[in-house]
Amino acid sequence: MMLLYHNPKCSTSRNVLAAIRASGATPVVVDYLRDGWTKPQLQLLFVAAGLTPREALRTRAPEAAGLEDAGEDELLEAMLRHPVLVERPFVASERGVRLCRPAGRLLSLLEAPLPADFRKEDGSLFVSAADSRMASR
Repeated sequence: MMLLYHNPKCSTSRNVLAAIRASGATPVVVDYLRDGWTKPQLQLLFVAAGLTPREALRTRAPEAAGLEDAGEDELLEAMLRHPVLVERPFVASERGVRLCRPAGRLLSLLEAPLPADFRKEDGSLFVSAADSRMASR
């Protein structure tokens, strides 16, 4: 089973979703901007991914203004109020949890390799075939 915390407006998130499907998996897709987060959910997600709230903060979001000196608890509270503050996309699988930015971080979570010619929506190769095979082991 694979779980994708997805923002459909984000090209990286769309590319990760397409890659998961191209590998033959059918992910459970969570639109976290619509559904929001719970504090325990974020805490578990970050621990499983080996990240702190600061490392998972989407600093380019306008809502991040003024959070430069915020503590971890304050960042978590801001992420609960403004789900867009969580960087994306996060993928959880039996192989682990990763923030898949860049999208190539997904490869170690896939059960099967991507097709050799799999491309991002902009037409560029997602990853080389050799990298895909190695990551699926």
